[in-house]
Amino acid sequence: MALKEIIRERFGNWGREWIIMVLSLVIAVFVWALTNLSKDYSGTISVPVVAESNIDGHGLESSNTVVVSARCRTDGFRLLREKSRRERKVVKVRFDRADLRNTAPHTYCVIGGAKNSYVNQFFGEGANVEAFITDTLKFVFPVENHKRVPVDVHKVIQCRSQYMPSGPFRIFPDSVTIYGEDVHLAAVERVTASRLLLTDVHESQHGVLRLNPVKGVRISADEVSYELPVSRYVELRAAVPVEVWNAPAGHQLQVYPPTAQVVLRCTFPLSKDPLSSFKLYVDWRDFSESISGRCVARTLRLPTGVLEYRVEPEVFDCVELR
Repeated sequence: MALKEIIRERFGNWGREWIIMVLSLVIAVFVWALTNLSKDYSGTISVPVVAESNIDGHGLESSNTVVVSARCRTDGFRLLREKSRRERKVVKVRFDRADLRNTAPHTYCVIGGAKNSYVNQFFGEGANVEAFITDTLKFVFPVENHKRVPVDVHKVIQCRSQYMPSGPFRIFPDSVTIYGEDVHLAAVERVTASRLLLTDVHESQHGVLRLNPVKGVRISADEVSYELPVSRYVELRAAVPVEVWNAPAGHQLQVYPPTAQVVLRCTFPLSKDPLSSFKLYVDWRDFSESISGRCVARTLRLPTGVLEYRVEPEVFDCVELR
């Protein structure tokens, strides 16, 4: 074999070995970095935060930004990214009104342990906070034009036979605060919720209704909750005498007819007979103030378990006896 070929052969083998060695070194460094950066380390993470909260009479967002810093335990990749960032994206965090303490006009602070409830919103789910470096978060919420208006619910409720509401339909909250320019606020007298249709109702109802947006204004709540107690009932019918109350001494009043047909709707099952304590009366003061002498019979209070009642006739003729 010629000397030239021997040199060329050795040089070529050396070149391949060199390339393999360099690639092996690069792969080893990459695996080492990947393994180490995947481990958890402690480091400082800082996040600029803008607060959001429903505070009566104030804007939805704070006018200032607070940098929240904490010593966190997270993977090396996260800490490396945090150190390499020149600008940090502002994070909007919605705070519960109960966690904001009013310390000065238009200034609200998040103090102490209240910050722990918002760790994931501050730093994301991959970071475990070991200790907060920023002690108090102080936000300024500017004043905004506002007024309070009631919430109106358009509802249709149909109960199953022998069932009926046993109490009033309630919504929470029953009024909301709206924000905006004066010209827009003046045009809004109430806020409506989505239409509620309940059919074949045979048990108490509760749920959530979305509020309909109003052009030009912001509403302090997105939804309201409602509840409606419903009970099964039975009807009791009886003839009940109509009494006369508060007649002055020496005066007598005759009521026609002297008895009324009463229908009571009572919750089922009955614990006791409500007719035993149900009374009807005509008040002398109603008679003395009437022109025709016709009066409506009253009841002092409904016995326990009575949902509603009807009286026939509804109006009674009253005559003073002389």
